[in-house]
Amino acid sequence: MASQHTNCHTHTNQALGDVKINELEDGKVPTSTADRSLEELGYTPELSRNRSTWNVVFMCCILSSVPYGLSTTFTYPLAGGGPANVIWGWVTVCLIVLCLAISLAEITSVYPTAGGVYYQTFAICPSWCRRITSWICGWAYTTGQVMITLSVNFSTTQFFVASLNVFEKSPGVGITDHFQAYHVFLIFLAITIVCHAIPALGNKWLPLLEQLAIFWTIAGVIAIVVCILVLAKEGRHSANWVFTHFEPLGGWPSGWSFCVGLLQASWATSATGMITSMCEEVREPAVQVPKAIVGAIVINFIAGLILLIPICFVLPDLNILVASGQPVPLTLKSATGSSVGAFCLLLPLILLGVICGVGCATATSRCTWAFARDGAIPGFNWWKIVNKSLGIPLNAMILGMVVEILLGLISLGSSSAFSAFSGVGIILLTLSYGCPVAVSFILRRRKDIRHSNFHFRILGPFCNVVTIAWTILAIPLFCMPTFKHVTVDSMNYAAVVFAGVVVTSALWYLVWGRKNYRGPPCDSKDPAMTYEYL
Repeated sequence: MASQHTNCHTHTNQALGDVKINELEDGKVPTSTADRSLEELGYTPELSRNRSTWNVVFMCCILSSVPYGLSTTFTYPLAGGGPANVIWGWVTVCLIVLCLAISLAEITSVYPTAGGVYYQTFAICPSWCRRITSWICGWAYTTGQVMITLSVNFSTTQFFVASLNVFEKSPGVGITDHFQAYHVFLIFLAITIVCHAIPALGNKWLPLLEQLAIFWTIAGVIAIVVCILVLAKEGRHSANWVFTHFEPLGGWPSGWSFCVGLLQASWATSATGMITSMCEEVREPAVQVPKAIVGAIVINFIAGLILLIPICFVLPDLNILVASGQPVPLTLKSATGSSVGAFCLLLPLILLGVICGVGCATATSRCTWAFARDGAIPGFNWWKIVNKSLGIPLNAMILGMVVEILLGLISLGSSSAFSAFSGVGIILLTLSYGCPVAVSFILRRRKDIRHSNFHFRILGPFCNVVTIAWTILAIPLFCMPTFKHVTVDSMNYAAVVFAGVVVTSALWYLVWGRKNYRGPPCDSKDPAMTYEYL
């Protein structure tokens, strides 16, 4: 069956393909080349391109901050199945997310804009469904980034409080055990403001901060691994126990319990596609960003194993760890036999959490700005403004911060707020990542990426299928509570937050979007372009 398909890359494939030809002797691409490519995609360049390939890779790693992300969510795989769930859950999710990364890399090499997967969905979709499909993807992508940024800052708060509790007022009583909910909220407020102030006021220094963060991460992980394995005050488990011991503590059947425990690994890798929002600040986005998306997953996979395996060798009683809510501080204290020693080892992770929050706030502001400039967010004329003196979409960044703080108020009434924030963040981002992949694979039969800079040939379709299947599984999976028998505090409210996002976006579409939303400006580039698809 033949059908009209207005596509956004009529002239861009040639422009993007010329990038390598126009390289300078020092390996950098003239800014004008990347900007011309962006103009071919329908936008006027407004942001400074100050990131090299390694800068993009570093930012990918910072967005995930694997040592920090795995440390703050250790409860989930321990309750899901113990050390076997921790290690093999990480391996499983990394392989799945590698397929997702390959799928996104192929498409991003053709459509490198700050709109990321939202723009890609619109560009690939046939005209009869592109508006509604891109609207769904855009709202999932934007709100997903807001939720992940919120969960990162909230998690840093909880981890910081738990780290302070390695110091005890009396046996078994931490120094923050008397904290009320508002104490925790005030710490969260301070961390959120700091994580937005740094990228707002020091945008040009962010690449340097990311480079320093990588070396800080390496040093911190080495210090943790060496100290806990050498000291191991309470002994070490056998390798057989570490790699094969499976003990579901959440009350779910074994198979489903293992899946519920995947929240740890999924949260740590959920930022895989967020880097596409930085495409308009990269010198060679059609090449650098796809490389970074795939390369960062490989780096993060190795970094995760280097941290997880040694920690599993020195785990104390699993029931005590799960009950604590934050197992890593307790594990480090047990392994070192010292409150001071444990806190010193936790400091790199706490600082990495703040840096991760900075990276997430940066990417979220670009995503929000890109979605607003296409008129899809209420008050878009205000949020699409770029602050000329700072060189960033400051209004969009402030919007994200205010929404995060308001949602953070939920923590005053429920201690399980983090599960809702992190769960719905993973759901929304995974849904948004799956949109362009599904359209490309199912409706377009991968025709749009056959001549891209990153075409994985026979591996591509397999990765597309895995990505789509994972998207379908993630929605119910991360709405599930960790424990089968739930209370008001242990319930996972991700489904409620997800429903709120869906209702809000649907109402805005009915009120405004149905008549006014036209999507990215790319569909005017070549209205006569025709494609055939089955």
